[in-house]
Amino acid sequence: MGLMLSQGETIAAIATAIVPAQGSVGIVRLSGATAIAIARSLFQAPGSQPWDSHRILYGHICDPQTQKILDEALLLLMFAPRSYTREDVVEFHCHGGIMAVQQVLHCCLAQGARLAQPGEFTLRAFLNGRLDLTQAESIVDLVSAQSRQAAQAALGGVQGKLTQSIRQLRSDCLDILAEVEAHIDFADDLPPLNEPVIGQQLDQILQTIRHILGTAHQGELLRSGLKVAIVGRPNVGKSSLLNAWSRSDRAIVTDLPGTTRDVVESQLVVGGIPIQVLDTAGIRDTSNQVEQIGIERSRAAVAAADLVLLTLEANAGWTAADQTLYEWVHHRPLILVVNKVDLLEDPQPVALPEIKAPVVYTAAAQHQGIEALEQAILAIVHGDNLAAADLEVTVNRRQAAALIRARTALEQVQRTISDQLPLDFWTIDLRIAIHDLGEITGDEVTESMLDEIFSRFCIGK
Repeated sequence: MGLMLSQGETIAAIATAIVPAQGSVGIVRLSGATAIAIARSLFQAPGSQPWDSHRILYGHICDPQTQKILDEALLLLMFAPRSYTREDVVEFHCHGGIMAVQQVLHCCLAQGARLAQPGEFTLRAFLNGRLDLTQAESIVDLVSAQSRQAAQAALGGVQGKLTQSIRQLRSDCLDILAEVEAHIDFADDLPPLNEPVIGQQLDQILQTIRHILGTAHQGELLRSGLKVAIVGRPNVGKSSLLNAWSRSDRAIVTDLPGTTRDVVESQLVVGGIPIQVLDTAGIRDTSNQVEQIGIERSRAAVAAADLVLLTLEANAGWTAADQTLYEWVHHRPLILVVNKVDLLEDPQPVALPEIKAPVVYTAAAQHQGIEALEQAILAIVHGDNLAAADLEVTVNRRQAAALIRARTALEQVQRTISDQLPLDFWTIDLRIAIHDLGEITGDEVTESMLDEIFSRFCIGK
């Protein structure tokens, strides 16, 4: 993208979702040296409203070429450096929908602005020192958060909580490196290096790194969620289970086997974790071509799922068809759901084979057993922790990879000390760890890395 080479240009973009007949407000955002001049050319503010920073003006947006009024709007002014990008920023707050914001954006581009690339506003905030790299990435997580816990963790990142921890770790490594290098350069003038103290410092740094890395799995769950496939023979109550779980009638429920001919999806949040539930077509041998297509799609959904709910009918018990399905999915994380227990004539437990999977009993049509199912899912996800942790910060995959590299380098320093190798060997891996920690916050960064990170942002952010 080469965005760092074009910082001097004024950029513009629509900063809100564009949906016909949806949303009361649409925002067009500009940032750069000519943002205020472009705003003055488009915006007519009646009376003597002052064009001061951090003020909102009322007026009309007009096409400078035709003087035609495009919209009645508000104009928000933020002069550098007191803005998101630390450049002059203006926002046109138009009526929602499509046409108003598109016409305003077109006029901004005609007046010399350039259409912003994905994430370019936030990239400028980073390059101008307004944010570090972890804060910038947390903004994406906050915008895309699908649960309260995900938003809370993202907000902690925006507030710099992860930054503080990483920069403290890097500072501690720099202190050790400075001391080691001082003893290399001035060995005759300094007392011997206190290796036990250095060892303790490395232990503390590594302990903190391992603690932060412990949030990676939870953070990935909060960000990406869990894909769960409901699998079973036809008419065992898979669609009823989906409807009871989602508290809606997403799937058609009848007494006829093979009713579901395609994969039906529902989005839920369980214990703070976003869950995409897939109700698949009942899997059986059939000559119906449409049903065969549905079954093939079910197989694809199961292949992509993180967790499988193998569902069977309580009255029928464990059948040969259930055994076949189990052999197909048993290598995946699995929960066995015994449904329609309310229809059991015999109060004795359903006879089940010895399988390595949790068993949950439900009566989906009566909305019974859903809470037990959710607890079983959380138990698989978190082990003994049956609730999503309220994490202040989490690390994403890029940050975790850099932390792992830093941990490996510091562990090598420990081995170097243990092997009593010269101090020069210590500095090699210390510098690697310092560099890797700097990559997390952006203290050590390349343009290609920035392009990769910010290309995942939406345009206008």
